[in-house]
Amino acid sequence: MLVAFTEDRGDGKMRRREFLEILTGVGALASVANSQRGLTRMGSKLPHLKVFDDPKHPNSRRFIVTEKGEPFFYLGDTAWELFHRLTKEEAETYLRNRAAKGFTVIQAVVLAEFDGLNTPNAYGQKPLHNNDPTQPNEAYYEFVDWVVEKANELGLYIGMLPTWGDKVNKKWGVGPEIFTPENAKVYGEFLGRRYRGKGIIWILGGDRPIENERHLQIWRAMAEGLRKGDDGEHLITYHPMGGQSSSQWLHNEPWLDFNMLQSGHHARHIANYAMIERDYNLKPVKPCMDGEPRYEDHPINWNPKNGWFNDYDVRQAAYWALLAGAHGHTYGCHDIWQFYDPERRQPVSHARTPWQKALNLPGASQMRHVKALMLSRPMLLRIPDQTLLASDPGTGAAHVRAARAIDGSYAFIYIPVPKPVKIHLDKLSGRELIAWWYDPRTGEAKLIGEFRRNGEREFKPEGSGETDWVLVIDDASKDFPPPGKTVSSSQ
Repeated sequence: MLVAFTEDRGDGKMRRREFLEILTGVGALASVANSQRGLTRMGSKLPHLKVFDDPKHPNSRRFIVTEKGEPFFYLGDTAWELFHRLTKEEAETYLRNRAAKGFTVIQAVVLAEFDGLNTPNAYGQKPLHNNDPTQPNEAYYEFVDWVVEKANELGLYIGMLPTWGDKVNKKWGVGPEIFTPENAKVYGEFLGRRYRGKGIIWILGGDRPIENERHLQIWRAMAEGLRKGDDGEHLITYHPMGGQSSSQWLHNEPWLDFNMLQSGHHARHIANYAMIERDYNLKPVKPCMDGEPRYEDHPINWNPKNGWFNDYDVRQAAYWALLAGAHGHTYGCHDIWQFYDPERRQPVSHARTPWQKALNLPGASQMRHVKALMLSRPMLLRIPDQTLLASDPGTGAAHVRAARAIDGSYAFIYIPVPKPVKIHLDKLSGRELIAWWYDPRTGEAKLIGEFRRNGEREFKPEGSGETDWVLVIDDASKDFPPPGKTVSSSQ
């Protein structure tokens, strides 16, 4: 439906604006355009990524951009056992599925969690000779090379964990602890040199805390090796254990480019927005994100009697984090990270769906709509702002989260359960505003209408129960496209 409006410009003339309200497929159409946005490449070479750094910009160092300064939306998937458990054919099936769904980063581990040192990969190769990080097995890394090349060819960066954290701090799991500061630096330099020029983001850690000076020295040495090997080409972050953030130990480390937290899987409605808010407010400013929220198809608190996280849970985690200030977000599926195959291996923590089937669970498909919405407005202007809300934001499952452009040109308000919300319109710019309902399940945008920017206004979403919505309000003079449609990359 094409809706036309007129606006009195104050000079007796009328200006006509047209808005295309897409009743089906907004998100799907936008995701096709946005999935490759900013990823122009020669062959499989992807643009280098960097932290947005412009001292004159009010959001300097809040986001990640390409080498050309284009916004990069980190939409990750946890594929921890990708290098360890899959064949080339299986890996390609997985990567093509994720590329088609608009993901941009695949998080995978070189020295894997499930006895990754002593249980060979699908081709019978172990990663190290004698479990010595200074003696890599070339045949194992040739498969890693192949996966990286295929991912880059499809427009996907690999969020590469050099090792799972149990090889530094066993704490639980298999281990063994094989790293020292000396061999960690050698191993880091080996990886950095090998993957120089590739689409890589380094993720140190791997579900373990830093509990003593030795742990810290090992990670510092590995980061130093990576920097030496790739000449500082790739971003580095750290993946912590559940309920923690890299900022707790590493925020002031010069090599840590952005903070990553793990809100985890212990309950529904985990307030990851509070964890993001804490990291967002730290100094010096660094981008932050939730790198492991509640997984789709994961038993709540690891107990099937509690039920299972579903697509609603993963949507809620994503919008809460992003509107609290995260630069990007990682989705996860319990069956995918372990690549559960009932014909070949036992389930971990009650996995119940074969990974090939789990590829198309609804939450995975709906993540494209998160990305499409964020990129449909000038992303580098987005800031969290709960003062937009004139009504009570609520707690628990009903918590409403709000963000806006720093210049007031747009606002996103995530409403996880249908309830009326009141908005302070004076937080936005322009004389006239346009409002939309954005459906996070389908990516469809429904036009609410145009109105004066004056005082407070109440909005009432449709539905009942766990029916979430995003309220989008725009400065009408900006002529933004419908939410989820592509906007120019200039910020």
